[in-house]
Amino acid sequence: MSREKWTSEKIFTRLLNNKTQKTYWENVSELRKRPNQDVYKKAYELAKSDIDNQKIIGLDILQQLGFHPRFNKKQTVELHFELLKEIQSDKVLKSIFHGIGHNNDELNEKQISKLVEFKTIKNTDIKHALISALSGLENSNAINTLIEFTEHKTSTIRNWATFGIGTLIESDNREIRNALWKRIDDTDFETKSEAIVGLANRKDEKIKGVIKSELKNGDYGTLLFEAILTLDDKDFLPLLIENLEIVKKDKNDIANGWVLALEGTISELKK
Repeated sequence: MSREKWTSEKIFTRLLNNKTQKTYWENVSELRKRPNQDVYKKAYELAKSDIDNQKIIGLDILQQLGFHPRFNKKQTVELHFELLKEIQSDKVLKSIFHGIGHNNDELNEKQISKLVEFKTIKNTDIKHALISALSGLENSNAINTLIEFTEHKTSTIRNWATFGIGTLIESDNREIRNALWKRIDDTDFETKSEAIVGLANRKDEKIKGVIKSELKNGDYGTLLFEAILTLDDKDFLPLLIENLEIVKKDKNDIANGWVLALEGTISELKK
């Protein structure tokens, strides 16, 4: 019998008794598709448990129970912040922050300030989850915290924080642009690319020169083409066409793989 035909009670039992993570997310995903009071009540009770494993199961279900709209979203968010008042294990904190990140569009100043209190936490997995909780918020406290994270020693943290201020918000000020420009020479390619997109989103004229340099060097990436299309500037066409001819002749599979991306970008710019 397929999982879709199982009772919610059976799926909860499987989650609570499974010895491995093999089917964990399949079971959680199925319960998320059942936004009703019975599933909510059971998951809520688990999230309030004193046992970490049960608490995480409950949080993982609640954070995306129903899609548009979330089921009992306000109550779910309040639960997450209630749990932050207590000392939690690293694994639970990670689930809490990811849960907030999936439901953070109506956070108030007090709640955002509570999240910022955790910015000095050392664990990079938790810090990554915290970034998701703070991302997309047009709030100076959240934005300033993400700006701090763009200079973190760990590339994944810099990358996600740069994405957070570069793409997930529309705010535009000197501090944000300065933070993005600092990442233009980042040793991590993804972080650098996110900074380019962030500056393109803000129509920063100086980023055109950087993008042209990337094209001349053959440093491609989907984010670079995204930035070019965001700027919608036909000045890039000669370089794009030149690069297209180069990769078409290149027998290297990786280089040749950029043909479609270059053709698509050229086509869009010509419109």
